Amino acid sequence: MDKNTITGFVLIVLIMLGSYFLLKPSDADIKKEQLLQDSIKRAKAATAATKASKPDTSKKTVTLADSALKKIPFGVATVGSEQFVTLENQELRVKLSNKGGRVYSVELKNYKTFDKKPLILFDGENNHFGLTFRAQDKPINTDELYFTPSAQNLTVAEKDSSTLTMRLSYSATQYIDYIYSLKGTGFKLGLTIKSTGLDNVMANSNTFNLDWQASLPKQEKDMKQERQYSSVYYLNMDNDVDWLSEGKDDQKTIADKKLQWVAFKQHFFSSILIAKQGIDKSSLNVSTDVTNNTDVKQMKADLSFARATDGSLPLEFYFGPNRFSTLKAEGHDLDKVISLGWGPLKYINRFAVLPVFNFLKQFNWNYGLIILALTVLLKLVLSPLTYKSYLSMAKMRILKPEMDEIKAKVGDDNPTLLQQEYMKLYKKAGVNPLGGCLPLVLQMPIVIAFFRFFPSLFELRGEHFLWMHDLSTYDSVISFSPVFGVDHISLMCLLMTISTLVYTYFNNQISGATGQMKYIGYVTPIIFLITLNNYPAGLNYYYFLANMFTFGQQYLIRLMVDDKKIHAQIQENKKKPEEKKKKSGFQARMEEAMRQQQQIQSKKK
Repeated sequence: MDKNTITGFVLIVLIMLGSYFLLKPSDADIKKEQLLQDSIKRAKAATAATKASKPDTSKKTVTLADSALKKIPFGVATVGSEQFVTLENQELRVKLSNKGGRVYSVELKNYKTFDKKPLILFDGENNHFGLTFRAQDKPINTDELYFTPSAQNLTVAEKDSSTLTMRLSYSATQYIDYIYSLKGTGFKLGLTIKSTGLDNVMANSNTFNLDWQASLPKQEKDMKQERQYSSVYYLNMDNDVDWLSEGKDDQKTIADKKLQWVAFKQHFFSSILIAKQGIDKSSLNVSTDVTNNTDVKQMKADLSFARATDGSLPLEFYFGPNRFSTLKAEGHDLDKVISLGWGPLKYINRFAVLPVFNFLKQFNWNYGLIILALTVLLKLVLSPLTYKSYLSMAKMRILKPEMDEIKAKVGDDNPTLLQQEYMKLYKKAGVNPLGGCLPLVLQMPIVIAFFRFFPSLFELRGEHFLWMHDLSTYDSVISFSPVFGVDHISLMCLLMTISTLVYTYFNNQISGATGQMKYIGYVTPIIFLITLNNYPAGLNYYYFLANMFTFGQQYLIRLMVDDKKIHAQIQENKKKPEEKKKKSGFQARMEEAMRQQQQIQSKKK
């Protein structure tokens, strides 16, 4: 081998090595190529699946099939492969599918499920959204057809928005557009449905009939509680809100009034469809599959809309939390999707409790401290009633020896006469036997209002205090195999029950209760332990605090009230002439009732 041959061979090797290192693809190029190949594989797989569904794969058969499909209304749109487009802003990640042109899934980016997974409002094949109509006497449901996605040209005013059009073509000049728009911030997704050139194709083309269905996945720790606060809500054009049953399967058709919106509401999150021009007719349904441990409820809405003169139907979706302030800011009275109780209870919560709670929120305290401050304020407001209740019970306790004497004289065999003698004693002493109960009765609406307020309070979700990791659900410090449907013990519920039992014991000491009345008060706390064990720790924490502060109030009142002075006042009242004593309405009614009862017994004899 001569010198020139060796030199040439070395140069070839150097050139090959240099080419290898210089032309070697970067990691980014490799990754991009891999993604491209994966995408191609998926597309080929989808195409193969589509072809496999056909009886024959020959070119002639495909051509004949295409010709046949063109003769069927929207026939070409029955064939395709599912593709996805994502619209995204600071709060939402919305995945749109070309199959049905619908919202395939919605993720709330700034929230997690109870077990720290991405929070998906709905996802996959368990949700449906499509127009239903007849074309050439054939039923059409756009949810089953393939749309073509295309980007939308934005105006100057829309530059902060993402806009996408999904088009369902009947022909080149006849089609249905779903125009989606998502602003840079907020929980609303705009949707305008518009039909073009289909007046002679669609039967009853002046009306849009929309079928919306969703199976809502579990988001919270307690499935039972989440189901208890989930249902279909709706608001009519008179701003009156109503909802289907939360405790059982239910359905309802509304044709007499237009609706502003329909909401698929879960405990702490909602998907709400808003129609500014109103929904003319609605058929709503909610059901629960108790064997399904992953989905809370299944909800359905069949809606009819009058189409605008230009063939369009402007709609909006709200996908977001059931936080009162957020819903209020979105308008359309969306805050009414939060149920704060029935009758007067909702007014107590909405116009009294909620404003105070929002005021305390401004201090950025831990929510455990906010509940503490709320309880203190409430107890201060109700302290006059607490004082009157204690005073009345103290009077009854002081009168008890005299009542025992009356009972010994009259006996138990004549209860009507015994009550008459008691009433005479009350009248002489100037004591109202219901004086200890009435203040408690007046406080009951507030106690019950809190029973609905705390479970509906989104702000407590995921908030911790002391050992309680989440104030919006129970704090299970002890868990065990289910016994009669109970699989845990809530520590805060247990503390609340113990405090109620202690409160009942001291209350009996104050009032001097005996017999059955002495023990009846001990039954209620046991019922509370069973009933409230699954309720939010925040609610049981409030009841526990209320008991503790009541103890403190009664202790202070006891220092202020002198039993000897009360006894002296009672004896002074007894000395007053009968005509100077003011008879209460209750006493008058009781005396009349006992007089009539005595007359009836006399006639029987």
